[in-house]
Amino acid sequence: MNYLPCVEVEPQNEATASVIWLHGLGADGHDFESIVAELKLPKALAIRFVFPHSPSIPVTINGGMVMPAWYDILDMSIERKVDIKQLTISAIAVQALIDREIERGINANRIILAGFSQGGAVAYQAALTYAQPLAGLLAMSTYFATKASIQINDSNKQLNICIMHGSQDPVVAPQLGEQAQQALINIGFQPSYQLYTMAHSVCEKQIADISQWLQARLQC
Repeated sequence: MNYLPCVEVEPQNEATASVIWLHGLGADGHDFESIVAELKLPKALAIRFVFPHSPSIPVTINGGMVMPAWYDILDMSIERKVDIKQLTISAIAVQALIDREIERGINANRIILAGFSQGGAVAYQAALTYAQPLAGLLAMSTYFATKASIQINDSNKQLNICIMHGSQDPVVAPQLGEQAQQALINIGFQPSYQLYTMAHSVCEKQIADISQWLQARLQC
């Protein structure tokens, strides 16, 4: 099996939980590597962090320039015209990483998917269509690109979903986060939605909130 290349941060104790965290457009798996220490998680949680690198592909909105991307973005209108086929292929590749974590001894219900921006759109698709119940989905500064076509797997119809967004985001407008929340509510989920005074980034308060959310989802 050819897996996506990844940066991995192992816990001090043998891992009993995993967080697979997807970067945004033009970044790579190292983008959020440093956040692990900032989360200040208890040693007892023993979380392995997996930060995959996306492939590099031509991106239409950037003049066809080849760069790390989970899928092509065809225009930057508020609704975001994206290559759904590429997004789905990326989601399947991420699901293979979930499978690998299970093979390494981590129960599916102790695996969380997290994604920032473009990575969040892939995380929505990968988590909600996965065939075993996961511990949670963290969607940061992102949008629900496949909301009109996704087929939710019964195993994750009760998935805990946390949406976080910047109130001053000029790249992914806050209303896209709100639209994702409403779309999820419409199909039976109860996602939380947290807004921060920031642009297209993460902030100190958000990191503290992520830490608390991870601890709540993965406490032994």
